[in-house]
Amino acid sequence: MIGRIQGILLEKNPPHILVDVHGVGYDIDVPMSTLYNLPEVGREVTLLTHFIVREDAQLLYGFLTSREREVFRLLIKISGIGARTALSILSGMDVDMLAKAISMQDAAMLTRIPGIGKKTAERLVLELKGKLGADLTGPALGAANDERTDVAAALVALGYSDKEALAAAKRLPEGISVTDGIREALKSLV
Repeated sequence: MIGRIQGILLEKNPPHILVDVHGVGYDIDVPMSTLYNLPEVGREVTLLTHFIVREDAQLLYGFLTSREREVFRLLIKISGIGARTALSILSGMDVDMLAKAISMQDAAMLTRIPGIGKKTAERLVLELKGKLGADLTGPALGAANDERTDVAAALVALGYSDKEALAAAKRLPEGISVTDGIREALKSLV
């Protein structure tokens, strides 16, 4: 199994990238969350990978963090969720927001991801409940930061994407009230 790749990033063609490792080019599929954080073409990159061998293909999936790779592995174990759908989920929602949606049993939040219908979202909530615990919700918006989590949820309710809401909430100073946080976050999103 190929567990890690380190080499020169040659191409970015979402969701595919090409990484040169000592003259061998590896075609790797990555979620958009990883793609956005990759260095520019021509620079060195290190990715954690998941290798899938099927009858008709050998597929390599790459992730910048071990948390993303672990959630990907949890997702593909669920009946009806393949690797493409798992990548779509990780592209549409970061691990922290996914963990929050699962813990709150918010299937509606999951249906905002392209390709995820109501039944699939409900299955995800059911299958992942208790598996995306505090160990996967990092300090960025964990339990100690309830105000920021509430601000992000309010921004999502106002129509902002999960990524925009999360980014705006992370920029807020420690200890800000929810009301002031929403006000400040809205200013930064304009």
